[in-house]
Amino acid sequence: MSEEAVMTGETVSAPQQQGAPKGLLQQMEELMAALNADLSQLDSDLKESSGGAPLPAAGEG
Repeated sequence: MSEEAVMTGETVSAPQQQGAPKGLLQQMEELMAALNADLSQLDSDLKESSGGAPLPAAGEG
C-alpha cells in the first residue's frame, strides 16, 4: 500500500471541519469515560449488595 493510499483516510485536519467525523483518539477517550462510569456504578452496586463490606482482592483467600 502506498503512502497516498494511506493518506486518503481520515486526516489530522478533518476534525477542524464542521460536521467532520470524530477522531479515533476522541472516540477512544469517550468510550473509556463511559466504561469508567459503568465500572464505578457496578462497584457501587456490588458494595451496596454486600452490605458495604469490601470485597477481597484477587488472589486473597
